Amino acid sequence: MRSYLIEDLVDKNYQAIVAAFEELGFRGPLDGIYYLPLPVELLQREQQDHQKECGPYFMALECIEKEDENALKLELLVRGRQKMRCSCISYATPDQRAHMIEYLDQFIDELEVSV
Repeated sequence: MRSYLIEDLVDKNYQAIVAAFEELGFRGPLDGIYYLPLPVELLQREQQDHQKECGPYFMALECIEKEDENALKLELLVRGRQKMRCSCISYATPDQRAHMIEYLDQFIDELEVSV
């Protein structure tokens, strides 16, 4: 699996990030999993065509909690909420990947968390 990893978050900063994701309603069905929505304008053609049956699309973020060794792991796989398996589920394009990594970095910066 391809992913973007942010490590060594102290507890206070990690908790602030998780609380902000909770507040935005990004929580997934499992503890520690958050769904970061992918903007519609970045969807590939097939994802646009499958929007009604497979979407909305997102990238999963795993929040890994270990004492003063917390981490965030962003999967660089575009998933759909409606279906687990479909040809439209694929690794992020360079534009999708760049946007989501920048989104996560900016999100953390706005919380004034140093990484």
